[in-house]
Amino acid sequence: MSNPELVDTVNDILKQADCLFTKTEVELAINKMANNINLELHDKNPIVLSIMNGGLIFAGQLLTQLNFPLHIDYCHATRYRGEMSGGELHWKALPQLALLDRTVLVVDDILDEGHTLQAILNAIKAQGAEQVYTAVLLDKQHERKANPDYKPDFVGLTIPDRYVFGYGMDYKEYWRNAPGIYAVKDH
Repeated sequence: MSNPELVDTVNDILKQADCLFTKTEVELAINKMANNINLELHDKNPIVLSIMNGGLIFAGQLLTQLNFPLHIDYCHATRYRGEMSGGELHWKALPQLALLDRTVLVVDDILDEGHTLQAILNAIKAQGAEQVYTAVLLDKQHERKANPDYKPDFVGLTIPDRYVFGYGMDYKEYWRNAPGIYAVKDH
């Protein structure tokens, strides 16, 4: 059901947002990540595990630049459920491929506080993955990390502590398709 007022409100969010990174800048960051991943994982026959829904767009663009044999899978866990702040972790879908003794590359949109990513990494390790790498498009800079010592293996861009959307990240389930990385005005 269409709600014209909601559509207007969501359109205004994009119009008023600050563009942190253009589509070109994001694509260049993904290209650089792909080159680094190609060097590191070219002989590991990994499972590339996209975290849904946020990792979908990033994973799609990254995967076409990985030039080695791999398997693709996904999982879906969320703490946000359309809200602007996270709550309890909710699993929607677990990986379908057997992870035992495999190298896994987890692809996600953003490392914010890291609660969701840490829970997913723990679940992958519990399934017996031999090696686990992480690739995040964005690493948000702040002091609220669930594990301050954790650093992803591959990072596209670092961003300030603002509420962002675009390239898979959403504003209340909208604008995952925005062609750049945008920060909500006054957030």
